[in-house]
Amino acid sequence: MPVPDPYAALRIPEYRRFITARVFITIAIQIQAVVVGWQVYELTKDPLSLGLIGLAEAAPSIAVSLLGAGHVADFVHRKKIIVITVFALLVCSAALLIFTTDPGAFVFQWGVIPIYSVIFVSGIARGFLSPAVFSFMPQLVPRELYQNAITWNSTLWEAASITGPAIGGLVYGFFGITAAYTLDAALVLAGLTLIFFIQKKPLPPASEEDTSVINKLTAGFRFVFQNKLILSAISLDLFAVFFGGAVALLPFFADEILHVGAVGLGFLRCAPSIGAVMMAFYITHFPIRRNMGKTLLWAVAGFGACMICFAISENFWLSLGLLILSGVFDCVSVIIRGSLMQTLTPENMKGRVSAVNYIFIGSSNELGMVESGFAAKLFGLIPSVIFGGLMTIGVVAATAWLSKSLRNLQNLDDR
Repeated sequence: MPVPDPYAALRIPEYRRFITARVFITIAIQIQAVVVGWQVYELTKDPLSLGLIGLAEAAPSIAVSLLGAGHVADFVHRKKIIVITVFALLVCSAALLIFTTDPGAFVFQWGVIPIYSVIFVSGIARGFLSPAVFSFMPQLVPRELYQNAITWNSTLWEAASITGPAIGGLVYGFFGITAAYTLDAALVLAGLTLIFFIQKKPLPPASEEDTSVINKLTAGFRFVFQNKLILSAISLDLFAVFFGGAVALLPFFADEILHVGAVGLGFLRCAPSIGAVMMAFYITHFPIRRNMGKTLLWAVAGFGACMICFAISENFWLSLGLLILSGVFDCVSVIIRGSLMQTLTPENMKGRVSAVNYIFIGSSNELGMVESGFAAKLFGLIPSVIFGGLMTIGVVAATAWLSKSLRNLQNLDDR
């Protein structure tokens, strides 16, 4: 049954606070990503150094996810985890801000290592934050509003991802790096304050088979690898994002190919989210009800095609349009995969399954940055992005061939 009120989830006060806090924190993270990327580019002029930003964040995120971040989210109150991890992100933002002042300038005698160190710590925090957020959100809305809540979550997250890079590029370009990091820290603080006003929710009861610590830690992996639909969907996104993303290399495209500088970089970074917001708003009012599997496959293939065309474009407006279109395709994938995950995962396992999802999807963004940096170093800037787009399309073809259950999926009741 379609949701009669497309704004139903937003009418729940605690969900509204949660989403607003997430918007503030996402804008801050996006500002930080743009500023850190441009800062490292100016310090090194090296594509591999940009890729290593992703490694500095992905390595600790994957490690804590493997070592029990999902288990923690299922057995510790999720609000407490969110508060602690967001506070850690606030400390990281403050450290980057201090580095830009006179008392903190001495750190750059070690080059970009201090920046990587802060990103490493934030990677630990985000590794714990992701499964806690995934598990906490469905506790704020009734089950029948899951897809509506996920769609709004995606819509507003993408909206924040639009404004964050644009604000970061503009503030950095017109007011300098210290002002950009100050705004970053202020937004994280605002998000943390809102989280305090959300009531702590009880943990779901543990299932009877949750006996040993090893069984609890590995339950998420067992669930994902036994569920062909979830495994196919997240594997598809893993390889598509790993090969197809070109975000890490945008400073080079902005400076050396499109010649638009830091301000242009901000708009390029937010372009995919513009497309994603438009598509998410459309899906909010017209949910995907049929041919979900084929829609997911075509969307990821379209994303890969956009990356190929972006690589060969030398016109800023065409490149901007292609990135917007890539966001349209990516949004479809995110909403379908998110709906599958929330609907098929038992309440008492959402944290652990989300941690597995984060290893597959969340960290693939950062690992994709590493892949982009290495590929650009080896093959050159443009060939590396073309290669990634072709690999994405190849992954879609392989998934369509190997996963009949995903290919034939009609809706969430057809499983």
